[in-house]
Amino acid sequence: MMSWEIAVNRAINNNVPRVYKVLREYPYIIELAKELRETKLKVLNNIDYYIDQTLKSVEKIGGKGYFVSTPEEAREIVGKIVGEGKTVVMGKSMVAYEAGIREYLIRKGNEVWETDLGEFLIQIGNQPPSHIIAPAIHLTKEETEKLLKDKIGGVNENSTHEDLVKRVREFLREKFIKADIGITGANSVAADTGTVALVENEGNIRFSTVAPQVHIAITGVDKIVPTLHDAMIEVMVQAAYAGIYPPTYINLTSGPSSTADIEMKRVNPAHGPKEFHLILLDNGRLKANKDPVLREALLCIRCGRCHFHCPVYRVMGVNWGDPPFTGPTGAMWSYIVNGDTKPALYCTHSGGCKEVCPMKINIPRILEYIKWKNNDKK
Repeated sequence: MMSWEIAVNRAINNNVPRVYKVLREYPYIIELAKELRETKLKVLNNIDYYIDQTLKSVEKIGGKGYFVSTPEEAREIVGKIVGEGKTVVMGKSMVAYEAGIREYLIRKGNEVWETDLGEFLIQIGNQPPSHIIAPAIHLTKEETEKLLKDKIGGVNENSTHEDLVKRVREFLREKFIKADIGITGANSVAADTGTVALVENEGNIRFSTVAPQVHIAITGVDKIVPTLHDAMIEVMVQAAYAGIYPPTYINLTSGPSSTADIEMKRVNPAHGPKEFHLILLDNGRLKANKDPVLREALLCIRCGRCHFHCPVYRVMGVNWGDPPFTGPTGAMWSYIVNGDTKPALYCTHSGGCKEVCPMKINIPRILEYIKWKNNDKK
């Protein structure tokens, strides 16, 4: 059996029963998912208004908001904020990967580290991500041990899972402490307050958003929801359908750090970042929103549940889709952001993805539509 088969089977055996257990124990999550779908459709129906409201809200809370059409524009803005010769820590962000932020900053002479454990592993291994929430899912425990031993040392063949995590924790702690810039994504963004909501379990995002003097959040316009209440619902649903509920941390960032401890006058900054920047990326999303079939893909909350119920993903893994977009959702997003129709061609239309999707996205229908687009090109 190949290492990919071993790794993905272990992951499926760990994750799939856990998601069902979460939904049995917290049945209200299913109702919240239904509510979230309607909320996100509401935003898509008036997306220009919500983009504008979000940017204005960010300015109100002392941050700076940017709407960019392309990855090139996103890189330019991030480059101006970061400069050169800085230490940058990155929380897991698919949009930062989509925009090529890490490589761009490294080329400008910055020291840049991914701090999510899975992202860190594929960074030091120079590998593409294989799953949207578990990017190093293609690595077995044994392969992870060898990779760490070769790249940073401190582990051996007798190391346990806990030992491997401890070694990465030790290595990255120094990076957090000396970091000048923290870059994250966003699980959701509240238009009414400009708040970025992030859900995690490792604690790396909390470090990345609080320890550095500058926090940059970069995400797609599809992550906007109307209110902070809605943003909280999205992170709860995402965590539950990822099988990790309750999440260890839910982080809310509403501008730079502040204090009102002197005469109740609120001033910036306090102990956390002096600057907060939010970058909203289009990169094909607004065009997709105008398409009656493709727009449903913008409802995706990136829980990754569909991957484990897809026979094609179980076989192809990282080879299916344009990284960071893998699996059934990756086949949709590869077309939306890159115009790549090829990933959709591998879909066998088993329908498992649609059945388990919390947003009830008709992924088989969308991929069939993309196949038709591919034939139309010929």
